[in-house]
Amino acid sequence: MTTELWAIGLVLAGVLYGSFGSLLFKQGSEHISLDPIKLLKNWRLILGTFVYGTSAIIFVIALRGGELSVLYPMVATVYIWVSIWSMLFLKEKMNFIKWAGIFLIILGVTFVGIGGG
Repeated sequence: MTTELWAIGLVLAGVLYGSFGSLLFKQGSEHISLDPIKLLKNWRLILGTFVYGTSAIIFVIALRGGELSVLYPMVATVYIWVSIWSMLFLKEKMNFIKWAGIFLIILGVTFVGIGGG
């Protein structure tokens, strides 16, 4: 099966969208409580769960258009987006090692994509 361009685009868009789920979970964790009422009022956790769930649905739809061995490694790009969002929204610091890791993720996803034909 050949992987179609729309499937690649959908996976990458879904990953970008889904990466906000991690950001929302982190922000929601600041207000975490074992009280069920407070949990239901924690809109960041609820929205983060919704974002994760809908990004999974997007991924499943994309799988119809290509090979799992090509599309799934692209999910690794979520680490890139989460690192960027962490810098921008949470004021976390990036160092050389983290940037090198991002470079290796890009390189790995590229090699898998090239290998997939």
